[in-house]
Amino acid sequence: MTVQQQTIPEGYRADAQKRLIPESMIKPIDLERDALVLALVEKARAAHDVLSKFKASAFGDIEAFIELSAEQYGAQIGGKKGNVSLISFDGRFKILRAVQESIAFDERLQAARALIDECLRDWTEGARPEVVTLVNDAFRTDQKGDIRTARVLALRRLEITDERWQRAMQAIGDACQVVGSKSYIRVYQRVGDTDQYEPISLDIAGV
Repeated sequence: MTVQQQTIPEGYRADAQKRLIPESMIKPIDLERDALVLALVEKARAAHDVLSKFKASAFGDIEAFIELSAEQYGAQIGGKKGNVSLISFDGRFKILRAVQESIAFDERLQAARALIDECLRDWTEGARPEVVTLVNDAFRTDQKGDIRTARVLALRRLEITDERWQRAMQAIGDACQVVGSKSYIRVYQRVGDTDQYEPISLDIAGV
C-alpha cells in the first residue's frame, strides 16, 4: 500500500518508499532516531529564519545609512562595485558589505586559445615549461565542464611581449562577461589591542 495525498492514519508512519508501516512494527531505536532528526530540523529551520531576517535587515540598514550619509555630506561611501566597510566608533567591530561577481567567458575565449596555441607551437624549442603547464592547466575544465576563470585570468599576469600573446590576452579580457553577482555581509571583531580583526562566524561550520 502506498501513500498518495491522504492523511496518514493514526498509529502508522510513512517510510522512505511512502509505504504505511504500523508504529508497533517499527523498532524503538528507529522511532528515537526519527524524533531526534525532526527536532533538530525544526531548530535548524528556526535558525535559518533568524539568519534570513538578519541578512535582510542588515542589508537594508546599511543601504539606508549610505543614503543618509550621502544626503548629509554629498559623499559617496563605498568602494568599487558597492563594497563598503563600516567600523564602530571604538574600532572594536567592523562590518563588510561586499559584492562578489560571477564571471564567464564568451566565444572570444576560443580565439584567445588559438593565438596562445600558435605561440606555444612556435616557442617549442624555447618555451618555458612552466608557461606550457600554466596554459594547459588554465584551459582544463573542472568537474562541471566549466573553464576555471581565475586560472585563465592569471595568464594575463605573465610578462610575455609576443604580439600574438598580447592579442590573446586582450581577447581574454574582452571575453569576460559578468553573469551574476552575490552580495554578502561579514562581521568582524578586533583581536585584543592589535590591528587584526577576526570574523564573527555566521556559518554553522565555523561556530
